[in-house]
Amino acid sequence: MKKADVTVNGRSYRWPDRPLVVVCVDGCEPDYVNQAISSGSAPWLAGLNGRGTCLTADCVVPSFTNPNNLSIVTGAPPSVHGICGNYFWDRDAQAEVMMNDAKYLRAGTILAAFADAGAKVAVITAKDKLRGLLGHKMRGICFSSEKADQVTLAANGIADALGLAGMAVPSVYSAELSEFVFAAGVALLERERPDIMYLSTTDYVQHKHAPGTAKANAFTAMLDRYLARLDALGATVVLTADHGMNAKTDAFGRPNIVFLQDHLDRWYGAATTRVILPITDPYVVHHGALGSYATVYLAADQVADAAARIAAIPGIDLVLTQAEACRRFELPPDRVGDLVIVSERLTVIGTKRERHDLSGLDAPLRSHGGVSEQQVPLIANRAASELPVRRWRNFDAFDLALNHLA
Repeated sequence: MKKADVTVNGRSYRWPDRPLVVVCVDGCEPDYVNQAISSGSAPWLAGLNGRGTCLTADCVVPSFTNPNNLSIVTGAPPSVHGICGNYFWDRDAQAEVMMNDAKYLRAGTILAAFADAGAKVAVITAKDKLRGLLGHKMRGICFSSEKADQVTLAANGIADALGLAGMAVPSVYSAELSEFVFAAGVALLERERPDIMYLSTTDYVQHKHAPGTAKANAFTAMLDRYLARLDALGATVVLTADHGMNAKTDAFGRPNIVFLQDHLDRWYGAATTRVILPITDPYVVHHGALGSYATVYLAADQVADAAARIAAIPGIDLVLTQAEACRRFELPPDRVGDLVIVSERLTVIGTKRERHDLSGLDAPLRSHGGVSEQQVPLIANRAASELPVRRWRNFDAFDLALNHLA
């Protein structure tokens, strides 16, 4: 008997007619796929031409990991689910905090809703920072590569993740952290045959290596091999990304950084304003907590003057009031500063120069966060029956997979 559609956050999703695997490749600028296909490194992806679906979609701005992964699994923007960065100023607690706790999530996920309806659901993510958010109120399997040696049947729905993947726990700063996700995902599809599986990687490689370089192509080749295996096992596979990635350097390879808090301190005095960088997370070695999006908290009578001054700084693309930013980027107003600042493609925003340790950068800085990293792939291994003409978003991944593929 055909199962009823599942409705989540105002959108209805058909029951999958075969296993569905939605893959979020962290930092996957569309050119990573293009260059890998051109080099012959991704034969499975190349073979989708004519039999699959290939779209270019927009991710959520700020183009960071947490807001976009949560948008994908809720099918909604941050104005609905509440996660608008990796890091934010909690006005209630009067503190800068990580937005990793599920208490900040304001909407249910597609994953939890299908699990509640009786589907077998699994989530595997590279970094543990996402596990609690993605698996919130979800019955099923949910674990991270990073903490795969600490799983328990009671907490994660699985007793031996290392045996499942056939790998040791990789370094958090490695391509292998993402490979573990795919190795475990393929094994899980073979063994458990989940109805829905969500796989989310890390962007360590993309932060270090541009599209078309040997290591970038090698990473996409690895991805391609595992996607081919998921396809061969009969799954519907939909691939998207949480954000793109760009070089943030000048012609000599030096980082282009606007240290915004230093500017504000000079203009208004120390400790009178606050710059928050929502890219901040526990894993800053590869980007130094530098991204192309920031929020600023300041007095009401400073907003107009500060906006004009900031807009004049070379490298700044957009200066928006809270209301303008929330309207344009679909953000929750109570978690956004008085101003939102977005830098142009080759520039990142910092707080104070002294707060950023760039000693861990062993390659020219590459990062994300702005409008310039908004375009991402949205690719499926099945043709679409009929696609509506609309602005496609990465958080349409489940809609595409369940409602539009033939």
